[in-house]
Amino acid sequence: MDIRSNEPYWLIKNALTNSYSSLKEDMSAEVLIVGGGITGALIAYKLIKEGKKVVLIDRRDVCNGSSAASTAMLQYEIDAPLHELIEQRGLTCAVASYQNCEKAIFDLKKIVGEIKSDCQFEFKKSVYFSSTKKDVDFLEKEFEARKQHGFKVKWLDKEKLQKLGLIAEAGIESESAAVMDTYKFAGDLLEYCSEKGLTIFDRTELESVKEENESLSAITKSGFKIEVQHLVYCTGYESVETLKEDIVDLKSTYALASEAFRKIPKAFKDHIYWNTSEPYLYFRGTKDGRIIMGGGDENFKNAKKRDALLPKKEKNLTKAFNKCFPDISFELDYSWAGTFGETKDGLPYLGKPDLDKNKHYVLGFGGNGIMFSVMGMDAILNSLHKTPHPYLEYYKFGR
Repeated sequence: MDIRSNEPYWLIKNALTNSYSSLKEDMSAEVLIVGGGITGALIAYKLIKEGKKVVLIDRRDVCNGSSAASTAMLQYEIDAPLHELIEQRGLTCAVASYQNCEKAIFDLKKIVGEIKSDCQFEFKKSVYFSSTKKDVDFLEKEFEARKQHGFKVKWLDKEKLQKLGLIAEAGIESESAAVMDTYKFAGDLLEYCSEKGLTIFDRTELESVKEENESLSAITKSGFKIEVQHLVYCTGYESVETLKEDIVDLKSTYALASEAFRKIPKAFKDHIYWNTSEPYLYFRGTKDGRIIMGGGDENFKNAKKRDALLPKKEKNLTKAFNKCFPDISFELDYSWAGTFGETKDGLPYLGKPDLDKNKHYVLGFGGNGIMFSVMGMDAILNSLHKTPHPYLEYYKFGR
């Protein structure tokens, strides 16, 4: 699957920092991870810490799929608003999902510090805003739900938003959020894991999997075999190629990066932004003084149609930015498109589609995918060892 177009800003900024050889012989391990993006890196980190013998493969160069295209806004706020998620999935699952996404931000920061990654991790405040009066009642319900369940939030009226530099009707400011360079972090984490014993092969594509008694034989496209006890798919949106259950609606999404400002505008010094529109828009700054924005999702995943729309999306997204931040001149420097997916409840899928097989999935779909991947890291051992974990219940297949 062609899951992104153009070279995203992060790839241009970092170039190819990590490269590994392809698989050229048969081998064995305890666990095979398929997918070398941020999700695969996090799962590898957890398993290597536990002393597992782990092999990771990727059909591309590592980190060159969705992780390269991510805008990396790290939030506890899920695509499904809390007050609606409570109605859809119940109080316990909904509130716990928000709480554990918030915890995941801080867990991720600890890993960044441990491996000494220069991924420009920065804590921010998140502003969820409405540009139209019709969504203000919706925002008020969401504000009350978050406040009631202990989240640190502030109500921002029109005047307070204008002081930030944003033209909007109302907004919710959340205390816990962050940004980082996902591509750099994922590459650094894989390098760290490699030094600790992880075996990595890129340009190595999984062709088929055969079940033999208690083990699995993963056959690559080049004909080599990897004998393992467990297989963990960290293949993101490409997982639709291996799953029978229809769990995600794939879309095309677009992102822009501005030219670098001499000094990042005040509005983006301490805040990231996203709005109530459908599809929603989102905005963030970078340490090198750029503004990244995205949105304009379309209900198709066709790569040619997606890429053909990029010039039009550049104009529309720039216009939308100027409407929200009229005092900031957004001069386009880079643009790219990618594949995005939404689940029916905005939540991930973790664990085994078939409880009788040792095939595990960590699929952090949606705008909060990185946080979901951190949560998947916390539950992977339970999935391997067939022991209970709340995440394996909340985010199970067939729900």
